Amino acid sequence: MREMYPEIEPYETGHLDVGDGQSIYWETSGNPDGKPVVFLHGGPGGATNPNQRRVFNPEKYRIVLFDQRGCGKSTPHMSEPDADLSVNTTWHLVGDIEKLREHLGIERWQVFGGSWGSTLALAYAETHPEKVTELVLRGIFTLRQVEIDWFYEGGAAAVFPDLWEGFLEPVAAQDRKHLVRAYSELLADPDPEVHVPAAQAWSRWESSTITLLHNDTKVEEFTEPAYATAFARIENHYFMHGGWMEDGQLIQDAAKLRDIPGVIVQGRYDMCTPVMTAWALHKVWPEADLQIIPDAGHAFDEPGILSALIEATDRFAE
Repeated sequence: MREMYPEIEPYETGHLDVGDGQSIYWETSGNPDGKPVVFLHGGPGGATNPNQRRVFNPEKYRIVLFDQRGCGKSTPHMSEPDADLSVNTTWHLVGDIEKLREHLGIERWQVFGGSWGSTLALAYAETHPEKVTELVLRGIFTLRQVEIDWFYEGGAAAVFPDLWEGFLEPVAAQDRKHLVRAYSELLADPDPEVHVPAAQAWSRWESSTITLLHNDTKVEEFTEPAYATAFARIENHYFMHGGWMEDGQLIQDAAKLRDIPGVIVQGRYDMCTPVMTAWALHKVWPEADLQIIPDAGHAFDEPGILSALIEATDRFAE
């Protein structure tokens, strides 16, 4: 079983103005002359963290991490009351990735993404396949309505009825027929007494169910008020708009990936992004190496998932 590489610090950091009043935080670590790889974090609305550098051999990779619009160290932060969600879409982020690649002088790079990061990786690779050397994907999510309904409209409640009660709590009984829409209204409310508890309930539901075994530390991180507010607002915004894609678009267009080497790592007991989506993607992109981890949920740092991801990045390191 593989473990993370040792902790490392960035050798360069910065903020890139990507337009629309948005500035994204980026960093590079590892070997400045190594193979370029970009890490796409989850959410949407999550953020990067130091452990994400550690799934790549620092002697062989030039490791690029960045915080997507509105979250992490990027500005403006979506926890701010006047932050503009209208300029935060899948296609804005695809454009940001290209601007960052050009800013760093990288011709082609490996693209690594899990959960929402896999969505963004697929959208980017299907738009710019000539810029991608390999894809390493985990916990496949493609924003199909069936995927959103499973996790946010009651499907996963069959497995977690106790935790589901907490997700329902902020929503009035008469509004529970469409929970994503009800949360959209709560999260847009300017009163912190309304939007912060709603954001925490949204983020608690997700963080409580993404690991095979409950992880209190992860739940605490997700429910910190500013983090939870940005996370929930951005996620809900994307789900309300279907990612600004046709339903099933990323899987339908996956044939564009056939010349790109790929690895798909999927937990068998992933309740957040069930294996059905990884399977559907693999049917269209059979050239990718699909690995279903038998004793894992969704989180990238679960032992079996982490080991498979590091093996994949080592495989493509040369």
